[in-house]
Amino acid sequence: MAQTTNDIKNGSVLNLDGQLWTVIKFQHVKPGKGPAFVRTTIKNVLSGKIVDKTFNAGMKIQFETVDNRTLQYSYEDGDNFVFMDMDTYDQIMIPRDLVDSKFLLEGTDCIVSFHDGTPLSVELPASVVLTVTHTEPGLQGNRSNAGTKPATVETGAEVQVPLFINEGEKIKVDTRDGSYLGREN
Repeated sequence: MAQTTNDIKNGSVLNLDGQLWTVIKFQHVKPGKGPAFVRTTIKNVLSGKIVDKTFNAGMKIQFETVDNRTLQYSYEDGDNFVFMDMDTYDQIMIPRDLVDSKFLLEGTDCIVSFHDGTPLSVELPASVVLTVTHTEPGLQGNRSNAGTKPATVETGAEVQVPLFINEGEKIKVDTRDGSYLGREN
């Protein structure tokens, strides 16, 4: 059974000109005049590039199946990161360029997308709890807004934190933009 643009849904993976694209958002449009069409916002699975694309309604299109699995990060091995499937205990090597390792700690569960057995992307949890390993003492001063200072966390990444955060404290960090979300007890 051939699939058409009428079958597009959020999260569908399309094969366009040999490249895989994930549908972020779609809208089926029936104008008063002229043929119907499907307006989409799609993201390239490999490069992360986001584009808007319009398809004619009913146009044949190639869908791909992508397998999303939850894997646990184990360790770094040369140019690869080793993840473990907690169901089968298989160890899977993921190339370094697919992993944003700024906030990746051992034992972190990540969602890894595969297509035909090849890893495509690694998605970290939305937030992680990290320990502050180095930061300068905060100085109270004459300023108009709440101050922040740089802090280095256990993964080596630098995060802007409020002045009251000290070394050794656990903080919650947003993995998408590296922003401070709060203290953890």
